[in-house]
Amino acid sequence: MTRPAVGATRRRRIVQENILAYAFVLPAIVIILIFQFLPGFAAVYMSLFRWDIVQGPFRGLDNYVTVLTGSRAEEFWQSLSVTFTYTLITVPVEIVVSLILAYLLFQKMRGRGVYRTLYYMPYITSAIAASVIFNWLMNPNYGFFNTVLELVGIGPQRWLDEPRGIFELIGSRFGVALPDWSPFAADSQFHQSIIAGPSLALVGVAIYTIWHFIGFQVVIFLAGLGNISNEYYEAARLDGASERQLFTKITLPLLSPTTFFVATIATIGSLKAFNQIYAMTNGGPLETTKTLGYEIFHVFFQQGRIDLGAAMAVLLTVIILLFTLFQFRVAERRVHYG
Repeated sequence: MTRPAVGATRRRRIVQENILAYAFVLPAIVIILIFQFLPGFAAVYMSLFRWDIVQGPFRGLDNYVTVLTGSRAEEFWQSLSVTFTYTLITVPVEIVVSLILAYLLFQKMRGRGVYRTLYYMPYITSAIAASVIFNWLMNPNYGFFNTVLELVGIGPQRWLDEPRGIFELIGSRFGVALPDWSPFAADSQFHQSIIAGPSLALVGVAIYTIWHFIGFQVVIFLAGLGNISNEYYEAARLDGASERQLFTKITLPLLSPTTFFVATIATIGSLKAFNQIYAMTNGGPLETTKTLGYEIFHVFFQQGRIDLGAAMAVLLTVIILLFTLFQFRVAERRVHYG
């Protein structure tokens, strides 16, 4: 066979392999296009028009002005503040707890596979069903959480019905009055003292979120731990390194790419939280758990302002993109790709 014939055969094989590869990923591309990109483009389009039930006149950026500085500004910024607070509560705790659990489950122990399965089960449990269970566990009258608190000498709490901040509740228990300060108007129905901390209801939802998503993050960390060569540990032990030094000097640095991935995914998930808010608190009490995702649902579906809801959705997407870009520009510098 001549060289041109060999080259043509090779090119033909490469083309066939590429076609086969694209054929395998085509179903995923179609699903992403239909359920991700097309709704996104539709939201951008709707946000540029007056749109209640049917499309109205073109408004340009007026809907965004209304959301950011107009009549809807207070609701938008308040829900965004709740979203940031919720993210600051859930993401660090999820990372720390899942890392510790993964490190423990990575050790050689009897029944390790059973424990790994048990910790992963909450993640594959229906979010709505699990939210209903947590509503029962946090019931102020007969919930399990209050039963435990009474056993340790703490009085029952209202949990998902409590709009007061956790710092305010702790201060009131010890007779300490916290100063009242808020960036919003004093007569605002969304008033939430920053010094008082997040409401107990928001903390309750955060507890559920941590429980629900920690199994997924444990699996990711276990995969990261499995990629660390055992030679590093053997060499360090020969040099007399302690277990603490092994963890801080070898495990954490080499696990930084996995930690970065988990932090990014957890942040995106918290910023767009909706299911647990809707099932557990419906945005209350006193809208102290109304995240931006829930506010979008409330404006879009319950109030019928499709244009303003679409504008909020676009703004939330931009915020998530900016946060992700910030994480890649700042946090990735600390990632050690060994």
